[in-house]
Amino acid sequence: MTRALELARQAAAEGEVPVGAILVRDGEMLGEGWNRPIGAHDASAHAEIQALRHAGQRVGNYRLPGTTLYVTLEPCVMCAGAIIHARVGQVVYGAPDPKAGACGSVFDLLPSDTRFNHRTECRGGVLADACGETLRAFFRARR
Repeated sequence: MTRALELARQAAAEGEVPVGAILVRDGEMLGEGWNRPIGAHDASAHAEIQALRHAGQRVGNYRLPGTTLYVTLEPCVMCAGAIIHARVGQVVYGAPDPKAGACGSVFDLLPSDTRFNHRTECRGGVLADACGETLRAFFRARR
């Protein structure tokens, strides 16, 4: 999560909402990303999607079973869908997202929705204070 926080700070330095993500399998970092929708002119360029894209290119497959995605903010519905399609095994997130979270805060897509053919475990609250403060500081500075 420490590396994901560093990537979140990179996003903030670029004027993006500070969210960072890394994807790991068996202790090896496969992909990383930070929010880039503004700079990339791409609504789908969330940190999680960037990390999944990076990992998919690196391993030559969009399916990423046995992986853990560490992300500083609870994933949204769009990212949850990509996580399911990629067959990510677990999501570990920092701060909850009470406005758009898909791991139980607003929606409960990961792992509870039994309509999907894959379930992804979720665990929140890892370095939640640091992750949340990174977001709060960003928005305070913009006001």
